[in-house]
Amino acid sequence: MAKLPVSVENIIAQFGPHKNYSPKEGYEGRDEPDALVKTHCCFCGMQCGIQLSVKENKVVGFEPWMEFPFNEGRLCPKGVQRYLQNNHPDRLLHPLKRIEGQGFVPTSWDDAMTKTVDEIKRIQEKYGKDAFSMLSGVSLTNEKSYLVGKFARVALKTKNLDYNGRLCMVSAGAGNKKAFGLDRGSNNYADLEYAEVIIVAGANISETFPTLTHWIWKARDRGAKLIVIDPRMIPLARTADIHLEVRPGTDSALYGAMLKYLVDHDMLDHDFIANHTSGFQETLDAVKDYTLEWAEEITGIDKEKIRMAAQLWGKANTSFLLHARGIEHHSKGVDNVVGCINLVLATGRIGKPYCGYATITGQGNGQGGREHGHKCDQLPGNRDIENPEHRKYIADVWGIDEKDLPGKGLSAFEIIEAIHRGEIKGLLSICFNPLVSLPNSNYVREALEKLEYYVCIDFFLNETARHADVVLAGSLQEEEEGTTTSAEGRVIRIRQAVTPPEDARTDTSILLELAKRLGVEDKFTYENCEAIFNELRVASKGGTADYYGITYKRIEDEMGVFWPCPSEGHPGTPRLWEDRKFKTPDGKAHFNPAPYKLPGESPDADFPVILTTGRVVSQYLSGTQTRRIGKLVDQYPEPLVEIHPKLAQQYGIKQRELVRVFTRRGEGVFPANIVETIREDTVFIPYHWSGKKSANQLTAGTLDPISKIPEFKVCACQLEPLGKIAAPSNESTAYASV
Repeated sequence: MAKLPVSVENIIAQFGPHKNYSPKEGYEGRDEPDALVKTHCCFCGMQCGIQLSVKENKVVGFEPWMEFPFNEGRLCPKGVQRYLQNNHPDRLLHPLKRIEGQGFVPTSWDDAMTKTVDEIKRIQEKYGKDAFSMLSGVSLTNEKSYLVGKFARVALKTKNLDYNGRLCMVSAGAGNKKAFGLDRGSNNYADLEYAEVIIVAGANISETFPTLTHWIWKARDRGAKLIVIDPRMIPLARTADIHLEVRPGTDSALYGAMLKYLVDHDMLDHDFIANHTSGFQETLDAVKDYTLEWAEEITGIDKEKIRMAAQLWGKANTSFLLHARGIEHHSKGVDNVVGCINLVLATGRIGKPYCGYATITGQGNGQGGREHGHKCDQLPGNRDIENPEHRKYIADVWGIDEKDLPGKGLSAFEIIEAIHRGEIKGLLSICFNPLVSLPNSNYVREALEKLEYYVCIDFFLNETARHADVVLAGSLQEEEEGTTTSAEGRVIRIRQAVTPPEDARTDTSILLELAKRLGVEDKFTYENCEAIFNELRVASKGGTADYYGITYKRIEDEMGVFWPCPSEGHPGTPRLWEDRKFKTPDGKAHFNPAPYKLPGESPDADFPVILTTGRVVSQYLSGTQTRRIGKLVDQYPEPLVEIHPKLAQQYGIKQRELVRVFTRRGEGVFPANIVETIREDTVFIPYHWSGKKSANQLTAGTLDPISKIPEFKVCACQLEPLGKIAAPSNESTAYASV
């Protein structure tokens, strides 16, 4: 590996991102399609139902799927435009190989596969099996997630496999396991409608999960009170009864103070605590000194607002608490999660109608993708890779000796660190764009340049793939059969609408061919994706994420089945814990102490401002797909730095003035967006862009010690106005991110 084979401008000119628009009159055949294929959106964890219009093996439009029970035909801006990635001019149609001075040129599948397998064998023979690593993604179906986990451990025989869910749900998953012994939101979203009080913590639902707002509005129509916890006045907060504008990095102090208030004013479910939980006294001891006055000083929230929020929560008969990345992207993300769960357990409002708790999954298959085996510490069924009993069961399903099953490997960012140390020499990635999505992107780029061989499977040439030796042209979601699992825990069907164009191949066929060439074809004899799913069912049987009773036919007939579902006669489980039997060793829900700790990096004299990052409504994750869809780009063409008027005045910053934002890791230049909807000590930059417009040039690689999730949501920065007003947004080419 080396630096880019040609300039980034040349690569963009050939492979994009370029903006794609539908013709003004629509694609030919849209009004008379050959088929309407019922499937699901390829973006966030809501997995909204949608019908794709197909004409002559091309997706030419869409229709709402009114009958699907979650979104009932509603779609967000991304869902409305998602079909435009099909037949996109940037689509990879052939495998590519890198040639210095020329860039990427088409090659044959045989040459690409031969080169890849030869390099895998060379690196592993010279440095050891674990010197070749794999990074995967949770926009993949359950079948592909399962296949990746098996492929890495049985074909590559490496322990160093991880996935981009490491940047999403792992703190939530770890917190759920500590508290409940099972990693899933406890309720389907229909339970929201009858909740009297709803807390939304660190989740910009209106922009990042817009179709979920429907269920909140239904509750509001019935008189529900809404509490929003976020350092910005996000759209949902503008309608809230209480907005707690928490200082980034202080969430656990807020939840601890609210818990103490509940205790001091006897707003507890004593029966539930005594009979169905453990650890309450130890948890209370950790927050015994957390007065409202102390919490105000730490969090920056007026103590009266904290009191009002705690009182609303404590007095409710029914309630629902939702959280997402805002509390999880921290070096203490697991503490934040269990701090939220402690509020739910203290009031006993879980496992009964309209009382719930849910972690909002960010990525398309963020729920199912973290259950079946492409995490470094996990085996299918959410089993523990270091548990001898779990290892033996999966080894038997896979037809291998347990001693040949690799152990726990490195997490995603730890793999980058190991490349820097020279311990990892090769990388295969699929559905992951770490150069944009990992923190400290300059450090990530340096790691890519140190690899001896890098091969990428993708359908667009993303920013990371520009550093590859070989790129294997893979498939879009709608080009393969499969399943995903929505944020509710509902397993749903992804239907093949079209086949990959020209010389592109399905991701599944690529992995199976590599397995064959690596000499383990006998372990990967699948006729189709349903056969993979049926093996996944067996592999999950008896695990905490038990899919054994779910079949393709049941999903079709029932519009999805909620796991756990241990037998074909089982109805599925939309609401967990109704029997008050938890999946912990003692069968009880566990309170967990969550004392307040400082974030990995705090403001100081050199870097006095807090930087936090997040999403915008028209973009998705690293932007590999959405920065190629014209109307989505036009809606939010470039990343802006949001800054409060008082902070802008302090620095002399004008609206749309270019501002240099720099941290201990890097710098970027962004137009200022002066708004009153953010804390005075904090700035916000969305993270969907790459290159000089990447927010992750700035973020830190501090990891949560349990979940290994990076601390994206808080770091210290400095601002420097450059005295130049940015060009109008409609003139920006920042979506291409040179």
